[in-house]
Formats: sequence, structure tokens, C-alpha cells
Amino acid sequence: MPNSNHKEILNWKAFLKIKALESKDKRLSNFYNASTYHADAKLKDVEFVALDFETTGLDAKKNSIISIGLVPFNLQRIACRQAKHWFVTPEDKLKEDSIVIHGITHSDLKGAPSLLRILEQLLDELAGKVVVVHYRRIERDFLHENLRSLINEGIIFPIVDTMQIEADILEARPKKMMDWIRKPKPVSIRLANSRSRYNLPDYPPHDALTDAIATAELLQAQIHYHFCPDTPINKLWL
Repeated sequence: MPNSNHKEILNWKAFLKIKALESKDKRLSNFYNASTYHADAKLKDVEFVALDFETTGLDAKKNSIISIGLVPFNLQRIACRQAKHWFVTPEDKLKEDSIVIHGITHSDLKGAPSLLRILEQLLDELAGKVVVVHYRRIERDFLHENLRSLINEGIIFPIVDTMQIEADILEARPKKMMDWIRKPKPVSIRLANSRSRYNLPDYPPHDALTDAIATAELLQAQIHYHFCPDTPINKLWL
């Protein structure tokens, strides 16, 4: 079994209880009060929510969120009817090079709400579930930094990172003799490349809702092939 124990916080349930008391923003305190699972909760009993952002750039301290997609799921099913998608007015300027990547234009964002306006609804969708992303430096860092600039308070919560899981799986694979000699190129752990190793279908990239669904499917496949339904959640979350 691959080792995904990159522990940052040992007891998330106790930590979120403290954060609920410390938070000055009612929306955040309600989110923290919803708490999370005990560390030994089995994956088959966990309700997840896959989350994906499109952003104006890659620097969480300078750039901002412009699109949010999420979908609730568990090991058996993905609740596509409960999926949510928002365009969000950016706090900084939408740059041409980012438009090339995600295809979101100024006309798409015309009349879009601010992150602050949809914050309560977003947090309600995440509350009490385990958030799943592909590369936590985007979703966790951007939400934290964007909220710091908007309400002077960041956010932190347990997260399952399918990119980190895939990296650990590949690192744990036995190396062949020729690998030590020739040093092959690193295998890509990007979302589409990771999905292809499980024979999951190709989806158009850089759409927040599509990528959230793709991430949910990837975690289901990773657990099916490399873990088991009785694996405790603390083997995966960070």
C-alpha cells in the first residue's frame, strides 16, 4: 500500500473545534463547527466533495479565483445532480495568458458574483465533508489567501489530494534495474495523465466542474486499486 501520510495536523476534529472558537467570521465558525470525521473513519463511510478552481494565475497571494466547481460523492456514487458551478468576479485583472488556458473570458464573468457573495453557500457545500482536490496548492491556498484579503481571515481544513496520492503510488513502485541506469523521465501526475493510468475517459481540461467530477472519479479509482473501503481516512487526508 502506498504511503500517503504527509501529516500536517494530527487531530483535525480537535483542531477545527479550536478554529470555530477563534474565528471572528460567523460563516467560518459555522463551517468549522460542522467539524469532520474521526481519523479512523473508514473510507466507505466518508462523504467527500471534489473541488476545483480556475484562477487568474498561479500565485495565491496575487491572483484570484474566477470559477468554482464542486460535486459531492462517496465510494459508490458521484452525485452529479448536486454539483455546483459558479463564475466569480476576480479581485485582480483577468490576464490574456490565463484566458488561453481556461477559456474564461470577460463576457463569461460579466455580472458574476464576488467570492464574498457566494462564500456562505460555498462553505455550506463543503461543511462536514472531506474535500478532495487534484493539487492542494491551488484550492486550499487560493481559498485561504483570497479570504484573508476579503475578510482578514484565512481558512484551513483537511483535504485529500489525488495528485499527492498518485505521486506516492508511483514512488512506491518497485524500480527495475534499467531504471537505475537510464533514469527515465518522471511520469506525469497531472489530472488527465493520472486518469489515463486507470483507463478513465478523457474530459476537456480547465473547466472547474468537469475537473471536479474528474477528480472524484480518480479518487474512486485510486482507492479501488490501491487501498480498500475499510482504509481509515487519516491514511489519505492532509
